[in-house]
Amino acid sequence: MDSKKLIVSTLMKVLPDEITEEQIEKLIEKPKTSDLGDYAFPTFILAKSLHKAPNMIAEDLVGQIDSTGFEKVVNTGAYINFFLDKAEFANAVLHDVLSKNDKYGNQNEGMGGNVPIDMSSPNIAKPMSMGHLRSTVIGNSIAKIESKLGYQPIKINHLGDWGTQFGKLIVGYKMWGSEEEVEADPINNLLKYYVRFHKEAEEKPELDDQARAWFKKMEDGNEEALKLWSWFKELSLKEFNRIYDRLGVKFDHYTGESFYNDKMDAIVETLEEKNLLVESRGAEIVDLSEYDLSPALIKKTDGATLYITRDLAAAKYRKDTFDFVKSLYVVGSEQSEHFKKLKIVLKKMGYDWSDDIHHIEFGLITTGGKKLSTRKGRVILLENVLQDAVELAKKQINEKNPNLKNKDAVAESVGVGAVVFHDLKNERRDSFDFNLEEVVRFEGETGPYVQYTNARALSILRKAGNIDFSENDELLIDDPNAWDTIKLLQEFPEVIARAGRIYEPSVIAKYSLKLAKSFNQYYAHSKILAEDTGLKARLSVVKAVSIVLQESLNLLGVKAPEEM
Repeated sequence: MDSKKLIVSTLMKVLPDEITEEQIEKLIEKPKTSDLGDYAFPTFILAKSLHKAPNMIAEDLVGQIDSTGFEKVVNTGAYINFFLDKAEFANAVLHDVLSKNDKYGNQNEGMGGNVPIDMSSPNIAKPMSMGHLRSTVIGNSIAKIESKLGYQPIKINHLGDWGTQFGKLIVGYKMWGSEEEVEADPINNLLKYYVRFHKEAEEKPELDDQARAWFKKMEDGNEEALKLWSWFKELSLKEFNRIYDRLGVKFDHYTGESFYNDKMDAIVETLEEKNLLVESRGAEIVDLSEYDLSPALIKKTDGATLYITRDLAAAKYRKDTFDFVKSLYVVGSEQSEHFKKLKIVLKKMGYDWSDDIHHIEFGLITTGGKKLSTRKGRVILLENVLQDAVELAKKQINEKNPNLKNKDAVAESVGVGAVVFHDLKNERRDSFDFNLEEVVRFEGETGPYVQYTNARALSILRKAGNIDFSENDELLIDDPNAWDTIKLLQEFPEVIARAGRIYEPSVIAKYSLKLAKSFNQYYAHSKILAEDTGLKARLSVVKAVSIVLQESLNLLGVKAPEEM
């Protein structure tokens, strides 16, 4: 039941013709408290055309409104306040949720269109740190939201498996490493060589020249260089996949940077054909001064290609392969200029589909206010954070519910879920400081609080025994404590649509916290399991809340344990 549409159509009948449906919908507000109604429409916009004071306009319009489907329609000052017919509204909403179950909120906006999502993309031979968490979980959640809206998401892990850093790594390995050491602890030892390289290169700049030379060997197909590179890559992927399994994240493609090595010449040729390449100090660039941007550097003086060349090839490949309706890049805010350049160069090449490319930028995770850095060796390993979160969850479960079955599995879902939820409840462009104790709490604005609320709802349903809900049931709720919860349930499809429109999982995370809080207030003030004629209707609220909380958590990539 879409109550907003009912209000729009009711107002359309009495408002002047020049006011559109879209304008009305944008102006409709939700009063702070239910005693002022469920929705309100401000009449200030009409004062100029009707030459009347807004409160007079509101009073006149209320006299003309057909209040069918509403409990009442009144004016308060310049506002028209709509009170929904609670019994009819609740019955319709509850039936809608119960009949659709986890399909509640599904929409067909995307009509099956392909949406490649470039996400996670760690660098080979470096550990996955907390810095990789954001792109991974934001991308995963956006993929789930896109799917809910009827698109076909294609999750691509564009691995950092090419570039000068591999020259550095090969130099470091050959100077300080051994095969036995790397096999024993691949990622940590490779990281050790990489950090040491950066330290020593500050004193010995010739190391950078050696690194560049080794990378050029890789580009030229040198057997030793490629063998080492391939070995580093294989060991790294094994490590990454263990962490992805823990996070419950799967990919459709692992096409990293190296995949585009043979696809860049065609890009350079097209740029030449379109007379877009300009020589500058021996390098080849696309001039972007008319956009107040520095040039797009396509080829360096030694002929080696650069990130943007590769990303142009990747964008073209994705369009040719998937014929996408939109293409998303979940990459940190510091890369925003890079993506501006990418879109402009594609446009200059004659590819109008560049308008369908969107940079889904996000802020940093800091600890103690400091940025994480691989080069300086100040890395907080993601796997260690997840493990600490699980241990903290287990400790609290032991205090709250020592006899819980499957304690380890529940602690894993709660601990990992807490870290994911905490990231996603923050608006993605914001940076935030990470504090594990705050993240893994069962109270407050946390993932465990939402999970615990769902487990509580399921526990109530278990106590009630098997209750079958049929479409003929009159689910009449006369309990005012349930009203805010039912209104929130009805908002879920619009919440999903909004999260999709702005690529913002925090919209769903914040909504789930609001619904959990509202339900807990209802639970605290109502005798849900009282044996009377309203029992089935009250249990239908509990069931509907559980369905929507579980689907909210699912859209965030967080598990919902049945008991906690």
